[in-house]
Amino acid sequence: MPFFYRVLLLLFFFLSTIELRAQQLLTKRSTFYALVGTSGGKLNQFDNMLAERGLSGIRNRYRTIGLGYQARINDFVLGLDVLHNRGGVSEFDDFSMNYRTSRALLNIGYAFTEESRFQLIHYMSLGVGFLNFQMIPTDRPEDLAFFLANPEQGFVLRKKDIQKGTFNYGNFLTEIGFQLSYDFDLPNRPEAIQIISKLGYSFSPLQGKWEMNGINFDNTQSGAFVRIGAGISLPDRNFFYKDASIGVSIIRGIHFTNADEFNAELEKAGLNPLEGMPSNWGLRILGNTERILYGAELYNLALKGDATSEKDHSLNSLRVYGNVGFNLIEFRNFGLGALAGLGYGNIRYSLLTNDKPDFPELFEQRYYDGYLKNSGLMIKPEVFAEYGLPMTKRKLFDLVFTAAAGYEVPLGKYKLGDLSMTEFMAGPYLRFGVGVRP
Repeated sequence: MPFFYRVLLLLFFFLSTIELRAQQLLTKRSTFYALVGTSGGKLNQFDNMLAERGLSGIRNRYRTIGLGYQARINDFVLGLDVLHNRGGVSEFDDFSMNYRTSRALLNIGYAFTEESRFQLIHYMSLGVGFLNFQMIPTDRPEDLAFFLANPEQGFVLRKKDIQKGTFNYGNFLTEIGFQLSYDFDLPNRPEAIQIISKLGYSFSPLQGKWEMNGINFDNTQSGAFVRIGAGISLPDRNFFYKDASIGVSIIRGIHFTNADEFNAELEKAGLNPLEGMPSNWGLRILGNTERILYGAELYNLALKGDATSEKDHSLNSLRVYGNVGFNLIEFRNFGLGALAGLGYGNIRYSLLTNDKPDFPELFEQRYYDGYLKNSGLMIKPEVFAEYGLPMTKRKLFDLVFTAAAGYEVPLGKYKLGDLSMTEFMAGPYLRFGVGVRP
């Protein structure tokens, strides 16, 4: 069963269990937030290989950015974090070496404090991840035709390659940590600004699951971490304010766009085109107070295929939006609203050789793969309809079904080499979602 379905089922089971155990009116709290932080672990095997060649090891720190959601009923806490971790860049000759990982985590915790501006929570996270390690030229090609004719620029290694689609997430990951946070009230608003900090330890409990080409990269997924951030919270004392809620949904959509111009360049170079229209899976967080909407969403869309009998390729775009809007119609459990989003988008093309040797031969030869990327700002308008289905007698939470349509506009050309990818980045989309709203 896909990971996102498991998350939804766990969230439903958790909230249903709370209802069954409830003997009195429960206190509720919901929050969404953004995080930055640092962590890391030393890549022992890879660093030893470099040391044998008289080279210094790769940097063992990475930076974290992330988006999260948290629901609390009485002392029990359940949430989601999506984190991106980027390691420091090490230079070698004309090459740059670095790694990056991403994680999708389900958080289960217990709050030591009750109705208070200050919260202390102990939690454990269970989830899955992705790993990318690369050694590619520092200077990127500026001519797409030249790149496609000579794609063997360096090497790129991936485990659970989400650039081929979100469902490639995998390999079990865990975290154990503490959360400290404090609410600052907003004048004449039920929401509060929450300042949040997390500290703990993340690790991969199954040894060897992150081995690539003869080198163990488990430490890229392990290490002590410190993260700080801020978000919007509906505190216990304000949660029952009329029409105030923050919910989270898993979203699935299709984009009515194509990569025809890019495919023409692929075919000129003797490569197979990328077929179809891109679809996505992602996460959406939406707050609603007095019909004012606010929130965030992220999703990952991709095209993939065989470039030749010896190479595969993928065209991928990650998009993150902050949204504001208004609920146009509210009638019983039905709602119709409009959103405007401003966000970040990237475009990434990978052309990878299927069979590469193990280290240290790979490090010595290194000319196997090619990788191009670009990024910029995006805007979008959207309209949506939703229906909330109460799932417990005490109406502790609704199961929310959503349908949305919108149009994305890139604020830039998003060039790969000398080719603008705006035709791939721009266009209408249709999306469906299912989630919970406490």
